[in-house]
Amino acid sequence: MDIEISGQVPSQADVEAIVALVAAVEVAQQTEDVDGFIALFRKDALWVTGHGKRLYGRDTIHEFTRRVLPGATKDSYATYKPDHLLFVRPDIAVVNVTQTYIHRDGKTPDDHGSPVYFLAKDGTHWQIAAAQNTVVAPD
Repeated sequence: MDIEISGQVPSQADVEAIVALVAAVEVAQQTEDVDGFIALFRKDALWVTGHGKRLYGRDTIHEFTRRVLPGATKDSYATYKPDHLLFVRPDIAVVNVTQTYIHRDGKTPDDHGSPVYFLAKDGTHWQIAAAQNTVVAPD
């Protein structure tokens, strides 16, 4: 795993759980699994889409995702690689992710995304508390 980690790391299990959460985002997006994607969010989550639309609460995020995710991977899909993990507190973490778009014909386009996930640990599992899915503009 090639990820920079900073802050006070609560445990290796927490690091692994967060990496698994990012992998679950990738799987849910690639398979267009709306319910699987929504299950990763806290009830009071905040999501800012790649185009700047602000969504407040899991129900609103669900309604938006239900409209846009089905069919979204017809021509391309994205991979998600966590590259920096900051533990703000033992139960709060920030993850920077490199999002690479891949066309179904196998070509990787020049564009990519740079999402950031703010995660909260409730009890024993991590969930997305807030996130911004930023599209990176070419230089």
